[in-house]
Amino acid sequence: MENNSFYRAEKAAQTRKTVLKTLSYILLAVWAVMVLLPFYWMILTSVKDTAAYNAEVKPEFFTLSPTLENYAKAFTEVNLGRYFINTVVFTAVTTVLMVAVITLAAFAFSRLNFRGRDILFTFFLSLMMIPSELVVITNYVTITDMGLKNTFTGLILPSITSVFYIYLLKENFAQIPDELYYAAKVDGTSDFKYLMRVMVPICRPTLVTVIILKVIECWNSYIWPRLITTKEEYYLVSNGIQEIRESGFGRDNIPAMMAAVVVISVPLIILFLIFREKIMSGVARGGTKG
Repeated sequence: MENNSFYRAEKAAQTRKTVLKTLSYILLAVWAVMVLLPFYWMILTSVKDTAAYNAEVKPEFFTLSPTLENYAKAFTEVNLGRYFINTVVFTAVTTVLMVAVITLAAFAFSRLNFRGRDILFTFFLSLMMIPSELVVITNYVTITDMGLKNTFTGLILPSITSVFYIYLLKENFAQIPDELYYAAKVDGTSDFKYLMRVMVPICRPTLVTVIILKVIECWNSYIWPRLITTKEEYYLVSNGIQEIRESGFGRDNIPAMMAAVVVISVPLIILFLIFREKIMSGVARGGTKG
């Protein structure tokens, strides 16, 4: 009897486990469809013939005659190539400058001993409580007063630092034993050389994560470029897509506009798919050790 009761209990537990696992897979499948459906619709629309798309009475979820003509129109009839180059320049320069700034700041807060360091860092963290809208307004007034509107300097300058990234990197630097620093100082190593040869290599996963996240942030930047640039030669891809949508080209040729969106989205999708494990491990590393 005891064996039968144990068998029934084990079988019931196994059944519950199977049911819960099945429900989990069903929910994940539904969630995946909801997330991926907009991307599928975007790509599908981009390869539809414009006349066929306009003639659709109800949405069609497949096409028997795909075309790449819309992609050619996206580059020839609008300045998508210029927007793309502007975004690459903005993203590269901003990311390089930000990494330099946050690395030096994180090193100072984690390793250097100076009067008021902890108070200053606490005040620095409190800046994260300020609404981003207020920061945008302040930055806009400052950049405009400096005469940097419609310049790459005005686009880049407010984005070269981040309190969160400084905090994340500082917490990683703080985990490196002090003995390494003291031994380096005994050998006559300068602070900068110790930073570049010891701390940066040890914390490379977190730095890679910060770089990838910053690239994604810059690529998707919309509000600040929209405020500070009114000339088309300084538009980024996000602003360029908005201009395409508002123009007659975007309203009359939805497939070509979707083709432009695909061209802009693909680099970020590929970047995330390649480095997704580094992103997750870097954030987890910073959060666990912090």
